[in-house]
Amino acid sequence: MSDYNHLIEHLKKLKTEQINRNTLDIDRLSSIEIVKKINEEDKTVAFAVEKQLPQIARTAEIFAATLKNGGRVIYIGAGTSGRLGVLDAAECPPTFNTEPQQIVGVISGGYETLVLSQEGVEDRQDEAVADLKKIELNNNDFVIGLAASRRTPYTLAGLTYAQKIGCKTAFIVCNKIDDSALADLKVDRLIELEVGPEVITGSTRMKSGTAQKMTLNMISTTAMILLGKTYGNLMVDLQANSEKLAARSRKILMDIFSISLEEAEKLIKQADGSVKIAIVMKQHSCDLKTARKKLREANDFISKMK
Repeated sequence: MSDYNHLIEHLKKLKTEQINRNTLDIDRLSSIEIVKKINEEDKTVAFAVEKQLPQIARTAEIFAATLKNGGRVIYIGAGTSGRLGVLDAAECPPTFNTEPQQIVGVISGGYETLVLSQEGVEDRQDEAVADLKKIELNNNDFVIGLAASRRTPYTLAGLTYAQKIGCKTAFIVCNKIDDSALADLKVDRLIELEVGPEVITGSTRMKSGTAQKMTLNMISTTAMILLGKTYGNLMVDLQANSEKLAARSRKILMDIFSISLEEAEKLIKQADGSVKIAIVMKQHSCDLKTARKKLREANDFISKMK
């Protein structure tokens, strides 16, 4: 009973666990009234994220520097937070042509919890350390913890272990951290997304999940831009491993150079399937080998090439 009392006292301090006064009557509303209420609450999420933009930007800088120096970025979390980390990691290879092992999502309970929630696994602190040891975490890596409630034992244990072996760390939470119990957790970057009470009390898959998804999008996308993965706002380092992405690759070349589909097809074949290389070859009237050399000299930035 005392353990429950302690946890209840902790939950009372979390804004995401407070009762939302704007949705007290939600069970007596029509469907259109319900979705309007949810929409009104969702509108506040972007403002909560906006307050943390400096910390988000600094986190993206560490992310980019880590990959540039040969390290990995590891997301770790439980439940919705863990799933969002896995999702962001999974989306980077096709979008930015990163290697799957460069950005890794670690979730409590493993693969099974991606498709079927097992909420109890968030309490297994030893498994966090075991999971990070399994992927051979080392001090070149950057570990980003995700926890809406700020107290998730699995996530905190993972961050503590990462710090112990010398990793840089960041912590993304949806509550203000003022708990003395976390005083020893000295992360390099702390992102506090204060989204306030959820539409349904404690349902952090809602505003908290949206805020975390927005933040992860910003961090990974900003990092990739800093690494030269785009040309302007064009996705030039994508992996064209589906018909849609293959079509997008050719469309990019057609848009930049005002050429036909046939010309774009020929150019991308000459560039060994790389949109980025194809752009350099066309812009500088050079062959594949020369284009690759020019890119290396410009640190992979097309826009910085002479």
